[in-house]
Amino acid sequence: MSEERKNVLRLEDITMQFGGVVAINNLSMEVNEGEIVALIGPNGAGKTTAFNCITGVYEPTNGAVYFHGKPIAVNHPTGKMVRQYAGINGEKYLKEPVVAPSADKITALGIARTFQNIRLFKSQTAFENVLIATHLRRTSNFLTATFRLNRKEEKAMREKAMSLLETVGLKDEADELATSLPYGKQRRLEIARALATQPTLLLLDEPAAGMNPQETDELGEFIVDIKNRFHLTVLMIEHHMNLVMDISDRIYVLDFGKQIAQGTPEEVQRNPVVISAYLGVEEE
Repeated sequence: MSEERKNVLRLEDITMQFGGVVAINNLSMEVNEGEIVALIGPNGAGKTTAFNCITGVYEPTNGAVYFHGKPIAVNHPTGKMVRQYAGINGEKYLKEPVVAPSADKITALGIARTFQNIRLFKSQTAFENVLIATHLRRTSNFLTATFRLNRKEEKAMREKAMSLLETVGLKDEADELATSLPYGKQRRLEIARALATQPTLLLLDEPAAGMNPQETDELGEFIVDIKNRFHLTVLMIEHHMNLVMDISDRIYVLDFGKQIAQGTPEEVQRNPVVISAYLGVEEE
């Protein structure tokens, strides 16, 4: 038997409700060390909302998120939401202390993400975009920076930034403005910037959006390569089913905020609920 993988990320009973709208309804899922796990579903299914709950952009209305076994988000309905709450398990976490770190604290723990709509620093070069991200791990402070006592660290960060650009195939574009790069290269730059924060868990929100089939195939190989090279665990949202089925170890499927299926790519492809709700009804 193969060795059981350690759990990296666990969501328990996550519900995200905005007023009377339930964007995620009691979602529970796990991502284990070294896996590539995909979260799929139609537009509006709640996938990016789930990412936002994991990364501190949103405080979930209810439920808990654990990273390497430690809680990074815990909440329960309060105030008006106690009456409006439309999910289940609303009282399960009442006695648990609320945990709601900011997005930068989540990143510092080792969770990095990219976005559905690319969010690069528009006025900065490709090199500067990555270099800025390396500063998350710097050890220098105001005084050491003022008196230039951090020169070795600054040199190391600049070398790391250039190395990451080389890893993603952008070394020759280091001095170009990020927004002047072709779309596919901007995607790779955003991944390089995420890698610069030294994550153990990488969240990719539709990394193949806007890519043609050849670019999508190359991206799949690239994701597997960086996962292995940097010893990462990957959770991704993606609509390109060929990419999802080719590189995912496991898949979770959302529909209207609810999990309707999970399993290996083969299991999900055969699941009649998924075929009907997401992949389309098979022709007779």
